[in-house]
Amino acid sequence: MLRIVQRNVLAPRVRLLSTAPPSAPPPRQKRYLGTLTAVAVASVVAGTLGAIYPPPPLSILFPRVAPGPPAEPDSPESKAYTQNLEEKLQTLPLLKALRESEDAKDWYETRPYQNFPEERRVNNLTAGALRGPGKLALLPLIRVKHDESESIVFLHLGRGMCGHDGIIHGGLLATLLDETLARTAISNLPEKVGVTAQLTLNYRAPTMADQFVVIKTRIQDVKGRKASVTGRVEDLSGTLLVEASATFVQPRYAKLLHSAQLRKAMGEPPASKDHEEPVLLADGQDLNPKHKHR
Repeated sequence: MLRIVQRNVLAPRVRLLSTAPPSAPPPRQKRYLGTLTAVAVASVVAGTLGAIYPPPPLSILFPRVAPGPPAEPDSPESKAYTQNLEEKLQTLPLLKALRESEDAKDWYETRPYQNFPEERRVNNLTAGALRGPGKLALLPLIRVKHDESESIVFLHLGRGMCGHDGIIHGGLLATLLDETLARTAISNLPEKVGVTAQLTLNYRAPTMADQFVVIKTRIQDVKGRKASVTGRVEDLSGTLLVEASATFVQPRYAKLLHSAQLRKAMGEPPASKDHEEPVLLADGQDLNPKHKHR
């Protein structure tokens, strides 16, 4: 009985020392190796595609490093940068569609700060300190209804306006909404002068830098010296980024204030409601043919 047990115990040892060739891996091990290889290949492909086309959450958390704006505003590089943006602005499909719409004559266009004196502009935030390549490089282009009830503002936001790299600072968006909504409010109040405001903002999505945005404003109610206005910031595809509502109150001493400079800063409507070009008269042309000359 003892011998039988010893043989059974020693038998595996003899087989382990055998010189026979190793047997093929079992099917389960083959499946494991195949799965591991497939996962490794898929990870490499996904990582490569993710690096080339990062999804929005990753591009927000880990933005790509981008070159800063030109350092000298008056350099040839800066002037070329601004000129290129102006050309892009004038050819935006949305702006072109608005200019060619059926109610286009109900609106006028203006460029705020275009006629604002330089000595006043240097002490202004959006017209002075924040103006330049990589920041607010272009003067705003505003389409306004002749009754001043609505406006559509086109702006380019450069990378120098970021809080988190690649995302426009929320405080800047609040400032821009404050100014654009105030313009609509002032245009609907008795005196075209400054106002005080109570502004409420709702940030709906991150505003990415280095893009054109549209700010739409609409007058809601006017009672005496008080005006209520709503507005929204959108990208060119219509995605809502920020929405706001504000109440503006004009001071009682408004009549004593000089409003000419403010009108220049806001951008005044053209002299002709129909946007007619000035008539170029030939020398000697009679402006009043029915008049009997002496």
